[in-house]
Amino acid sequence: MSMPSEQQMRIAIQTRDSSFDGQFFYGVITTGVFCQPSCSARPAKPENLRFFPSIESAMQAGFRPCKRCQQTEGDTQIARLVEVARHIEKHANERLTLAKLAEQAGLSSSRLQRVFKQAFGVSPKVYQDAVRMRHFKQSLKQEGSVTDAIFSSGFGSISRVYGEATRNIGMTPKTYRSGGAGEVITYACRNTALGLMAMAATDKGVCFVQFDDHEASLIANLREEFPNAALRVSCAQDAPELDAWMEALDRHISKGAPRPDLPLDMRGTAFQIKVWKFLLSIREGDVLSYSKVAEQIGKPKAFRAVATACAKNRIGVLIPCHRVLRGDGSLGGYRWGLERKQALLDAEKEQNSR
Repeated sequence: MSMPSEQQMRIAIQTRDSSFDGQFFYGVITTGVFCQPSCSARPAKPENLRFFPSIESAMQAGFRPCKRCQQTEGDTQIARLVEVARHIEKHANERLTLAKLAEQAGLSSSRLQRVFKQAFGVSPKVYQDAVRMRHFKQSLKQEGSVTDAIFSSGFGSISRVYGEATRNIGMTPKTYRSGGAGEVITYACRNTALGLMAMAATDKGVCFVQFDDHEASLIANLREEFPNAALRVSCAQDAPELDAWMEALDRHISKGAPRPDLPLDMRGTAFQIKVWKFLLSIREGDVLSYSKVAEQIGKPKAFRAVATACAKNRIGVLIPCHRVLRGDGSLGGYRWGLERKQALLDAEKEQNSR
């Protein structure tokens, strides 16, 4: 089932309309939780909302269940599984056996393993590792040694976390911790047919293209992605390449010109970069499902991970994640709003028919 339009979802959240419960979930990036539309929690700023079609997709994106609106769901099994997930979140740095988790849920170990994965897309063990990795990333950005971060996050050995970290953050922990330290990133904003766009670039190429209605939000997102880099507003005389790149991308978005082939500075996991590079090969006007992308990159069972990689794309349009849809042909998600995704697809379809 496809989600309602972005406007409908935002109205449903504002009015706490329970008739939309189950049709979509929304995550709040400042708290890291996801909620039902009728949640009674204090409203979040619109720019901090992210929309998901299911509990699974929200948890795959790193959000945890809200304690207010998901305490008494109609499906008692889902409610029990949410409690297990919350327990894992709270005790992620401890050794949690499947047997103990199953006892808490009132299920056998084999059944818990099966239904947890059916509901959330990952096993309890993989979910715990993901929570540990999230804590580890947060610890790396704080004071203290890398070794301290490893053990405070619940990893039992240095060798294990280095194996996990390079798979999950695409670089060594020391490099990730730097958060762009020592780099100068030049950025600028420009109005386009999709609204306000920010583009930023390193000396290697474009590292950030995002859309919003407010410049402050765009700059805050840039700082969040590169917290330790020196950010510099572009003046055309100092960064003529960035100015030309923005103009070229604006012509593509607003006037239907070909998508510019610009140098890109992609940063992510090895898997994410593999997905992003494949997306560059999808022809304008064509669309693929998440499953098809997974097949094409040789990972046929990794369609959920493909969806997550698309959601993590920080270089919008230039890496055309908008060309990936759900298996039923519906839009799925889009980091910058489903209306923008539909507008891009419509423009490409029209351009292709000429």
